[in-house]
Parts: sequence; structure tokens; C-alpha cells
Amino acid sequence: MKSVLVAACCVSLTTLLGCHKAPATADKPGEDKPAEAQEGAEGVSLKPDEIKKMGIETAAAKSVLHRPETTGYGTVIAHESIAQAVADLATAAAIERQSRSALARAQKLAGTPGAMPVESLEAAERQAQVDHAALQLAERRLSSALGQDPPWKAQESSAELTALAAGHAKLVRVTFPLGALGNASPVALRLARINATPGAKSWESHSVWIAPADSSIPGKSFFALLKGSDAGEGERLLAWAPVGSAESGVQVPAAAAVINGGKYWCYVEEKPGNFVRTEIDTSMPTAEGYFVKDGVSAGDKIVISSAGALLARELNPSTAAD
Repeated sequence: MKSVLVAACCVSLTTLLGCHKAPATADKPGEDKPAEAQEGAEGVSLKPDEIKKMGIETAAAKSVLHRPETTGYGTVIAHESIAQAVADLATAAAIERQSRSALARAQKLAGTPGAMPVESLEAAERQAQVDHAALQLAERRLSSALGQDPPWKAQESSAELTALAAGHAKLVRVTFPLGALGNASPVALRLARINATPGAKSWESHSVWIAPADSSIPGKSFFALLKGSDAGEGERLLAWAPVGSAESGVQVPAAAAVINGGKYWCYVEEKPGNFVRTEIDTSMPTAEGYFVKDGVSAGDKIVISSAGALLARELNPSTAAD
């Protein structure tokens, strides 16, 4: 009887312990999950009033053709040296014209009564030759300073050369590293200040010609005529020249890019009020932002205002917009 009772007690105790087994760990009701788990691929969903309060604006991504660019460095040349070379040329040209006219008069009167002595005629011929050589030297000095193939034809009457000498236009000497351009010479350059970021102010030059090599920097040098810029003389500039074949993609404005985790992203509104963070490649900056071939398609609605506020909201969903 005692053995039966002990066995019955053991069975009852085992059943009781099994009924009270510790429950599996579960999420507590109302507990906040990490931002990555809450948002994930679904993005950030906002109501219309929240969108307005955060100042979020979107624009459709435009399809563009873009040629890869290589980077060079330029310096704005002081116009004083150009003005001196132009003045020397003008002086030499005036003197040469005068001596040539004097020689022509002497030759016309030769052999007539009261004509100049032979010695005077020979002196006029010699002076005309000297003055012509001085004119050639002035022209060569100018071509040495401004390159052999400038965009102007007649140096004495060139409007571009006059503007450069007066400082109304700027001459920029640009050097690209060896091999950066291959065997090609650029026909246009894009220039900006040395601290320029994508989307910052830049200038275009379509008057580009070969310049003498820069002895301080190994590479290939060019002159560029820059009009309508506020770049200062002696200022250092960045320069970009197109290389290779054009590629198709979309333009992502600089204001749309945000940085997180060492990567660049932009937000795309995939459906009304739902913004999804998309990684973009920023290795091809442009004057307006970035040329992107993957991740964003033409027509996608890109957030171009308050993208940073969206990133903060995604990483910390409990933070409301100010």
C-alpha cells in the first residue's frame, strides 16, 4: 500500500511541474523595435500633414545622357601680363607700319629730281626690316604666353584678346594628370572653385586650346577662356573634361543625397506618403548633383527637400517632426 501511494504522488508531482513549464520569451506588448526592424524595406510612412510640417518636396527623376569626366586643376592668369604683351604687340605693329610707309615713299621717289640719296634709301630699307623683325618677335612672345592656336584669328583686332587684356574675360590655365585624357583634347571644360561640392556654382568654357606644359605639374595643359565669372585672378579652380562615351541614367540633385553608414542614399516616394531609402553611387558628380545608373529610374519621385529629416525619422521613429 505504501509503495502504491508513493508512486501515485510521484506521477502527480511530475504532471504538476509539466503544467507550470516556463513560457518561451516573447515580445512585450507595446515594446519598441529597432528602427531597422520597424521600417525595413517598407520605408517611412507619413501622413499628409506630417509631410507638410517636415517640408518634404519631391521631383521626378529625369533621364539624362552623361559622359564620364576626369578632373584637372586650373589657375586664373593675371591680366597684367596679357595686357603688357598686347601693348608690346600694338606698339611694334605701329612702328612697323610707319617704317614701311617711309620706305614705300622713298622707293617711289627714287630716280626723280630731289630724290633721297641712296644712303637714305638704304637706311629706310634697313629700318623697315628691323621694325618688321620687332613685330614678329612681339607676335611670338604673345603666342608663347597664350599658346599657338588661340580661338582668335587677327591678334591686333581680336575682341577676345582685348577683353582678356582689360580683365573683362579670364584666362585659365588647366593641367590634367598624365594619361587622364588619353590622346584626346577637350573641346569644353567645366570649372568651379576648389572647394566646390556637387550642385555648387560652376562655369562652362567652350573656348579651349593647348597651352605650354606646366613645368611644376606633370601632365597636359590647356587654356580656357572664361566669360561672366567672378573667379579672382590667381585663384585655383577645379576643372572637369568629358572623356569616353555617353551613358544613360538619371540626374539625382545634390540636395536629395544623405549619408548614413558611410554610404550615400536618396529617398524615393514609391507610393503616396511612403518614402523608401535607396542607395546611390556618387562616383560621377555633375554640375547639378550626381549621375546615377542604378537604383533610381526615370520618373521616380525623389525627395529633394528635407531628406535629412526623413533619415532622422527613419532611424528614430519616435521622434516627431519639429
